[in-house]
Amino acid sequence: MSSDNEAVDWRKFLEFADVDLTRSFVLSWYFEAETLFIDTDMYLLPEHPFYEKPRPAEKVCIRPALVEFPFCVDVSVDDLRGGNDIRTVLAKLGHGAIDGLQRRGDGRYEIRGDFGVVTIEAERPVMRLKGP
Repeated sequence: MSSDNEAVDWRKFLEFADVDLTRSFVLSWYFEAETLFIDTDMYLLPEHPFYEKPRPAEKVCIRPALVEFPFCVDVSVDDLRGGNDIRTVLAKLGHGAIDGLQRRGDGRYEIRGDFGVVTIEAERPVMRLKGP
């Protein structure tokens, strides 16, 4: 049994069932209506309900998706704190491959990748695939 102080890996989140975040890619970040949005190309596993067999030129099933962190009150990247202006921090973030996501013992979320280590103070994330 895990303690409340232990980090929880993204693989244990129902929101990310049947996807592989470590083979997914962040395209952009934005903040609107108290929600942090991460625009991604999400790698779907064959078990995912929206998985489609890749075309011959494609080797895997990648679908555009948004990862949303509702009621986001702070974002920091590496040592740069957001304070009252989350958009300032997001403007400094780039895109790139995702190495992992976890809920830390202090309740904050941490996403790591080519863009650095981003700490997010928000409610539990939601993943939404974009249109057809």
